[in-house]
Amino acid sequence: MAKTDLAGGPRAMREPRARRSWVYWTLATIVLLAGFADLARGGETLAPILLIIGYCVLVPLAILR
Repeated sequence: MAKTDLAGGPRAMREPRARRSWVYWTLATIVLLAGFADLARGGETLAPILLIIGYCVLVPLAILR
């Protein structure tokens, strides 16, 4: 009985955290790609904002989560 409780407990705790991490990585990738795409178009305002948000906010969040 204790073996089943221990096997189910940590697994249930890890899955939502792993899913949340993938959401942050996906969001960071989308924001960075949008920033580089705007930079390639010659964007001078939106591109740096997106790149700063991607590198300074979303990537560290994805690493820490």
